[in-house]
Amino acid sequence: MLLSRLTRPQAVAVCALPVVALLATAGFAPLPFSLAQPGLTANVLGENKGTPVITISGAPVRTTSGQLRMTTIEATGPDQHVSLSDVIDSWFRTDRAVMPRDSVYPSGNSVKEIEQHNTEQMQESQDDAATAALNYLKLSDKKVKVTLKLADVGGPSAGLLFTLGIIDKLNGDGSGGDLTGGRTIAGTGTIGTDGTVGAVGGVALKTQAARRDGATVFLVPKAECSDAKSELPKGLRLVAVTSLKGAVSALEALETGKGSVPGC
Repeated sequence: MLLSRLTRPQAVAVCALPVVALLATAGFAPLPFSLAQPGLTANVLGENKGTPVITISGAPVRTTSGQLRMTTIEATGPDQHVSLSDVIDSWFRTDRAVMPRDSVYPSGNSVKEIEQHNTEQMQESQDDAATAALNYLKLSDKKVKVTLKLADVGGPSAGLLFTLGIIDKLNGDGSGGDLTGGRTIAGTGTIGTDGTVGAVGGVALKTQAARRDGATVFLVPKAECSDAKSELPKGLRLVAVTSLKGAVSALEALETGKGSVPGC
């Protein structure tokens, strides 16, 4: 009844008011998303906050050159407000990603519970990395003790790099050289005690963090090659891996120029 008495411009204006109000409200209302960006990287062959990342006793340890950098992403916290305007802004940026909050943080958990969960995942990842490395080198965990320490990082995605770091410190490339070949090599991937490399997520952002911090080679779980290529920084070479043995073989091939280096 009201609209029938209005001119067309007036009717459009009246109809638009609720839409504008709805969009304005949505622009500030919290949404179930997290915003992610490239995070820190850390050289597992070196120190983190003044403490060696890898400490080994019970076996001779090599002096290494080059770097093996684990990579991370930084995401808005589970209790942080993410609005529609935040999502739209991040959607069109190559150095940002919009992710369902439940894919980053378990639904319904408190901040304290999430931190505890991430810490437990990191500890399990470190234990698996030590076991995988010693199994690969055929060394006994009763004689060789490995301690891993990396502050302010949680989750399992550094497993592969931890394992390679342990191998480099104990054995290098097997012939006295560095597993890195003196390069700065970054990567990501979980590790199983049997040497299986698993996918982790956030790879496109991790490649950006790696290149920012000087890496020229990035080890990526083969299943995530497509994501890794989507925003690949110039000057960063992708090496696809599915196993610890394959990762070591690829690094040795990079160093010597002999053998195949599986790309994405």
